[in-house]
Amino acid sequence: MLSSIRTNWFSNIRGDLLAGIVVALALIPEAIAFSIIAGVDPKVGLYASFCISVVIAFVGSRAGMISAATGAMALLMVTLVKEHGLEYLLAATLLTGLLQILAGYLKLGALMRFVSRSVVTGFVNALAILIFMAQLPELTNVTWHVYAMTAGGLGIIYLFPLIPLIGRILPSPLICIVVLTGLAMYLNIDGVRTVGDMGDLPDTLPIFLWPDVPLNFETLMIILPYAIALTVVGLLESMMTATIVDDLTDTTSDRNRECKGQGIANISSGLLGGMAGCAMIGQSIINIKSGGRTRMSSLAAGVFLLLMVLVLDKWLVQIPMAALVAVMIMVAIGTFSWGSIKNLKEHPLSTNIVMVVTVVVVVATHNLAFGVLAGVLLAALFFANKVGQYMLITPKYDEETETRTYTVVGQVFFTSSEKFIESFDFKEAVENVVIDVSRAHFWDITAVAALDKAVVKFRREGAEVEVLGLNEASATIVDRFGVHDKPDAVERLMAH
Repeated sequence: MLSSIRTNWFSNIRGDLLAGIVVALALIPEAIAFSIIAGVDPKVGLYASFCISVVIAFVGSRAGMISAATGAMALLMVTLVKEHGLEYLLAATLLTGLLQILAGYLKLGALMRFVSRSVVTGFVNALAILIFMAQLPELTNVTWHVYAMTAGGLGIIYLFPLIPLIGRILPSPLICIVVLTGLAMYLNIDGVRTVGDMGDLPDTLPIFLWPDVPLNFETLMIILPYAIALTVVGLLESMMTATIVDDLTDTTSDRNRECKGQGIANISSGLLGGMAGCAMIGQSIINIKSGGRTRMSSLAAGVFLLLMVLVLDKWLVQIPMAALVAVMIMVAIGTFSWGSIKNLKEHPLSTNIVMVVTVVVVVATHNLAFGVLAGVLLAALFFANKVGQYMLITPKYDEETETRTYTVVGQVFFTSSEKFIESFDFKEAVENVVIDVSRAHFWDITAVAALDKAVVKFRREGAEVEVLGLNEASATIVDRFGVHDKPDAVERLMAH
């Protein structure tokens, strides 16, 4: 027990605290921006980021992963806030938390095994593109000073780690923010946007509150569609982030526990006046690249975020957005899977199509869930088509017994059922037909219907038909749904 606590909390204190500072600094403008997107006061996003980061550190499964208010979730809240107001958003946040906890107990986190590597790669590349695109407004219609500071910030981020000793002790994104902030304050350059220009920071601690909405069926019907959408997108982004952090740290995570943890964190956020949130790939990568590894990094990010907003607000508002843009460009560059471009020549066409479609749909819709869903569906279709090709039917005729034997090898299901039927010669003048399926497997009712159709067609031509070698699983589904061995086989088959 003590060993586990030490490993999960206190095995990397310096790295986690420094990473927490960097993440907190990067969270502030994003939380404000996401609040503006959702149409709520900036403190709603800031309180949510503080609360979710702190709570998830204790109840989540993935050490080193950062959860807070996100743009993907904020986009889903726009209509609800516009039509019904903040109180209904808080109620939807609470319901989202309950649904996510339920998803954890139903073990829906296991559904991530259906997400192929090509979908994950497409998701990551799309997110990198979206992160970069989100920085473009800060680089449009600005003075040359902004470009110079952004370039200088990128120089610090990539060159500072090359300095012996100190370059490995301090995270370069933190040095970038501190140096550019000091430079902006010293030179007092006009036309350089700062964090203070994003919106007013809160000056009080969040307080417990219950959403001021009627507790009736009508309210439930208003918030339920939004809560379901928030649940799906939140869990999907969190599970994908966990997968990526698993790869970066060579560790594993309990996805079902993460579902429950995200739910508890969102309920806590709603009760403290915050919006729903989820894991953030960009911030998680910042955390990992800055040295964060344990639960302490997430806790530190949330605590430092609140302390900075309440105590260091006079300094905080002077951070130039160019410094944070440089950090986020670093995240975009580090997030993008550059090897996937090279792999376009080496990987199968179907894999490349899945990856590219995932990227295109996510970037076009700005909705991570749509992209992943499109990728998963395409991957499933390609897989079904490929497996359907691995079915072979070999005919053999025995002149002594006047028997035609068809040996079926492979998987028979909805994709291969048409090929299954086309492999038989129903017009051949033969008295006995044996369909040997001992090396085949029937997966669904489409396959059963194909077997029924083949048997009945042979019987219509006057042949005696025998089906041999059904394995136990295939026999079960054939016995339950098949009609070829029933007295009224033809009539029942026609009824289908």
